[in-house]
Amino acid sequence: MNPEILIELANTTMPYGRYQGVRLCDLPEPYVVWYHTKGFPKGHLGELLGTLYEIKVNGLEYLLEPLKR
Repeated sequence: MNPEILIELANTTMPYGRYQGVRLCDLPEPYVVWYHTKGFPKGHLGELLGTLYEIKVNGLEYLLEPLKR
């Protein structure tokens, strides 16, 4: 895994929707799971959300905390 992706997850905000402006790493797990069942968007945001899903489902959110700016 590319460590740059973890930094992006900790500092990129959701560009639209109910959680617009919220850091991706701070999105609620049920929302990320909903996206997983619905299908992640295409492109880089979808890749980030897919990675975030794996992190949240496996309880690894603590890895992102020190990376927040």
